[in-house]
Amino acid sequence: MILRREFIALLGGAAATWPTVARAQQSNVPVIGRLGSGSELTPGFTKGLSEMGFVEGRNVAIETRMAEDQYDRLPALVADLVHRNVAVLYVGGGSDAVLAAKAATTTIPIVFSIGGDPVSSGLVASFNRPGGNVTGITFRNGQLTAKRLGLIHQMVPAATRFAVLVNPGYSRADPSVIPDAQAGAASIGRQVEVFTASSKDEIDTAFATLVEWRADALLIAPGPFFSARRAQLATLAARNALPTIHFDRGFVEVGGLMSYGANLEDARRQGGIYVGRILKGEKPADLPVMQPTKYELVINLATAKAIGIEVPPTLLAIADEVIE
Repeated sequence: MILRREFIALLGGAAATWPTVARAQQSNVPVIGRLGSGSELTPGFTKGLSEMGFVEGRNVAIETRMAEDQYDRLPALVADLVHRNVAVLYVGGGSDAVLAAKAATTTIPIVFSIGGDPVSSGLVASFNRPGGNVTGITFRNGQLTAKRLGLIHQMVPAATRFAVLVNPGYSRADPSVIPDAQAGAASIGRQVEVFTASSKDEIDTAFATLVEWRADALLIAPGPFFSARRAQLATLAARNALPTIHFDRGFVEVGGLMSYGANLEDARRQGGIYVGRILKGEKPADLPVMQPTKYELVINLATAKAIGIEVPPTLLAIADEVIE
């Protein structure tokens, strides 16, 4: 029988060794640095990692740094991850975040998941041969602006006054949105007005202003800030009976009218797969930048009915999914 004080002494001795044991157990566990310009974390990335056999807390660790839409914080956040000597950097949320990571290291592999063009922004040399330590997935969201404007015009053909809501901080990372919206509006003989918002309160203010301007239809520009506030945006659009098109199906799933774009969660899953492949020994320079092979149109019929819109049969015929 072990006496009480002997048991306590034994327990204390064992406890003193636990941190050492834990460090020893984790000494060979690779650490992934995850950097984002926004605030939202979704499961797509970790799902892709698990498909490659890597599970956080089991055989891989993840250090996450999010800029919370304060883009000037990005250099310091990525510098911290580099200082921790992570094995791979996974970067989402726009070209600004990836450029900050690229400026911080030329040796740590970087995998991005962004909506812009990685070649024109200087992230990679080409899609097929990225070169250097950077590769990833682009869902080319910004370049679909004119297409989205055409789709919302098909939804409300009588509309003459179009509005586009952009986050001015993110639009620097994807500068094509505004000119593409203007060109798209001009091609159908309509005008477009640009409204901006970079906080919850500014979204409310922007909606009040564009309703006063009597917008007939609204396009939400891509970006992680708006993704994290999709419920607020969908609610305001429905409350004001304003036909709105979004860049991601997640908006439509919470009550938005329609969306057109790549499946962003699948793109993030592909990012996780790329990180897993690099952890297994592949080099970023040998992994071509992935692009979507398909874009999906999603329509919420219940929302259309609630705001008094009859969806044209031509749109229903080409929709990839209809939520009733």
